[in-house]
Order: sequence, then structure tokens, then C-alpha cells
Amino acid sequence: MTSRKSILFLTTLMTIFWIASSVLADDPVYRTKNEYPVLDEIVEVREANDAERDSIRALVDQKYEDEAEAKSDAGKDLRVDWSKIKAPKSPEVFDQLWHLPPTPQFYTGSCWAFCSVSYMESEAKRLGAPEVKLSEMWVVYWEFVEKSRAYLKSFGHTPLSQGSQDHGTLEIFRKYGAMTREGYPGVLLPKNRHDHTPLMAELKGFLDWVLESKSWDEATNMSYVRAILNKHLGNPPADVVYDGQTYSPQSFLTDVLHLNLDDYVGCVSRMDTPFYTRVLLDVNDNWRRKDDYLNLPLHDFYEVIKKSVKDGYTVSIGGDNSEAGMDGKFDTAIVPQWDIPAKYINQASREFRIDNGTTGDDHGVHIVGYTKMGGQDWFLIKDRDRSSRLGD
Repeated sequence: MTSRKSILFLTTLMTIFWIASSVLADDPVYRTKNEYPVLDEIVEVREANDAERDSIRALVDQKYEDEAEAKSDAGKDLRVDWSKIKAPKSPEVFDQLWHLPPTPQFYTGSCWAFCSVSYMESEAKRLGAPEVKLSEMWVVYWEFVEKSRAYLKSFGHTPLSQGSQDHGTLEIFRKYGAMTREGYPGVLLPKNRHDHTPLMAELKGFLDWVLESKSWDEATNMSYVRAILNKHLGNPPADVVYDGQTYSPQSFLTDVLHLNLDDYVGCVSRMDTPFYTRVLLDVNDNWRRKDDYLNLPLHDFYEVIKKSVKDGYTVSIGGDNSEAGMDGKFDTAIVPQWDIPAKYINQASREFRIDNGTTGDDHGVHIVGYTKMGGQDWFLIKDRDRSSRLGD
């Protein structure tokens, strides 16, 4: 008989042989995936519940959206009762200084360029230059170039908003010269209506990508910045063609406009820095951090404005376009008595409102005339913001 040990050995060999044969015969094949009907039913129930919930939520969201829109449409602004205010009735009431008619800035944050360029047009005429419409978008284009360069060099710490200060126009004129609007309208959209929202989105998106990707080659990056600006605003020309002559933008500035940019100074009135000194205007729009503003007491600050206009000089100023007394529908702006009585407007009360944020500097305009009525000083303002176009 075969011993127990021999039987065990044979069994082991057979097992090994069977496994080996099985593996050799096991060729792979593709087959359809397993189905799980019960799980599919669970998913269908879940998705049906989600769809029902989403449809209910959509109805609820729409309800609240409609209510908010209706509330907004029915809302009212607290405004001045102009029927009780004795104000100038038209620009003809004012002693006017030369200026060109206002043109709308549309959907841009470039009020600073519109008011300061308008000011420079009036200055050029005052100095004996011909009447010439200058290009605001020339200034805006190159300001975007300089802002983009600063944004990259500061690794995103320099503001990239559309706002700036009047000195932005001076700085662009110094570096790039001036241009006529005919030579560079700076708008490619239908009906010549500016809209810088898409431009800002693309420009900031690119610059942030540069910082994130650590792609640091200024020449290459600035060439892409120029390409974005050219796409939205158009490529600025190299020369100015005016009155049959061709000038460089720099020679046009000096030889035709006769502008000496060193003749101009910005003034402020703030209590947080010494009066009669040159100071930093610490606002977001002063992205260059210019610290050469002449700081004057409020009385002197106001007298500079009034005396300048009465003596034949226009003035570019920054103010608060959202004050309750600013009313484009009636073409008039005042500080109403129910806001703060005139006799209480002084250095301290003004500073308090600036300090707590109830008033500020969010809009640039151009003073082009003056008159006295009812014992009050009235200034004629050239504006091009949307609110200024609600009235006559």
C-alpha cells in the first residue's frame, strides 16, 4: 500500500498541477460592467429629491429677488427740496472762463483724467494756444501702463483701480506728451461709449497670473499689457497731426499747447499734517504716493479756489459725488442746512466728516465760472459723470 506520506505527496503534486494548468488556461476577456439596479434606484430617488428641492429653491430665490428689485425701484433718495432753494437757473448767469463742452465718461472710473485734461485745455487757451480738444484716453492708456508696471514691481501692493489724481495727467504729459482726441479717441465700442469693465478684468487677471506664475520679465510682461490695452482702447499713434503739421506728442505739448508742467500745484486742507508744508495725500487714488501737495488751512484753501476763478483761472477739484446735496437732475449741488448748517462748516467739522468716512474724494470736476447770488458763492462746474447728465 501507498504510505500516508506518499499519498500526501501525490495530492500536493496534483494540486500544484491543477493550479498551474488553471492559470495557463485563464485568458482575460472584456465583459459588460456589473449592474446594481437597487443602487440605481436609490440614486434616482436622490436626484429626484434634489431636483424638487432645487426647483423650490429657484422659486424662493426668484421671489426674494423680485421683492428686492421692487423695493429698490420703489425706493427714494433723501434729497434737497429745490423749490425752496434760490439757485442760478442756467450757465449764462455765471461769469464763465473758456472751456469746451463736457463729454460723457460713460462706464469708466477716469473722472480724474476728464477733469484734469479739461483743465489743461483751458490753460492752453489762456496761455495763447488755439482751441484744441485733447484726448483723455491718451492719458488713461499710459496711466494704465504705469500702474501695471508699478503693480508688478510692488508684487500687487500698488492699487490697480481706475482712479487716480490730477497729477497723473501731469506725469503722463511729462513722460509721453499730449495728444488730440481726434488723433486718439481711445474707444472701439459702438457709439463711442467707453466701458472699461472688461478691460480691467482682463488686465488684472493677466497681472495676477504673472505674479502667481513668477514669470518675471518686465519687457515681455509690459508688451502683453500693451496688447490688452490696444485690444480695448486702440493702439496710440506715435505722432500728433494738427493743423496740417506733424508733431511728436512732447513737441505738441510745448510748441502748440505752451504748457509748462512745473507751473501747477495740488492743494489740500487736512489737519493731520502741518499747514503751509508739502504733504502726502494719503488716499488710494494717490498710488504714486506723491507728497508734494501744499497743505492749506480751510479758509486759505477756499480763497485760493475763489480768487483763482475770479482772476481768470479755472480749477480742477476733487469732491464727493455721493453727497445728498449733489443733484444732477436739478443741475445743482449745495450743502443743505439739514446736513450741516453753513455757519458750522469749518476746519474741524470738515475734518471730522473726512475722518469718519461720511465725506470723501470720489469724483473730479472742473470749475469754469463764478457768480454771487443771495449772498452765496456759486461755481459753474463742468462735469461728465452719469448723474450730471440727468438734467439740462
